[in-house]
Amino acid sequence: MTTRFETTQELAAAKGQSLGATEWLTMDQLRVNLFAEATGDHQWIHVDEERAKSGLFGSCIAHGYLTLALAGSFFLSQLIDVKMRMGVNYGCDKVRFPAPVPVGKKIRGRGEIVSTEPVAGGGIHAIIRITVEIEGGDRPACVADTVTRYYFE
Repeated sequence: MTTRFETTQELAAAKGQSLGATEWLTMDQLRVNLFAEATGDHQWIHVDEERAKSGLFGSCIAHGYLTLALAGSFFLSQLIDVKMRMGVNYGCDKVRFPAPVPVGKKIRGRGEIVSTEPVAGGGIHAIIRITVEIEGGDRPACVADTVTRYYFE
């Protein structure tokens, strides 16, 4: 379910609001391999399926930064819809990777608006915590406090 905000005031008033969870996404080896190719990170724990079977995790795992990239764009866009003039990715305040994402597992994002504050030019500086859950897991794969500036009409 996507939460929609039409005005600066609506978003500002949403501090502390849960945004719910996204749909599940299967982390497949193709996605991991494409990320490895794009970033140059070809560490065997991500891309060598045979070697990874005897490694610490028992299979290939997704890159932490792939999981973060999904948290900051793919999952965030499913959780929040802001009727804005422009949005600017301002970064992350804190990022942690408590558990690896094995290839083949399903993940989803859960969101919460941690804080909002007005900025010059009719904008809102919003910190939205995205917790990436692993289906059946007891720890999240990633917890990231994403920072976005939304500018309204």
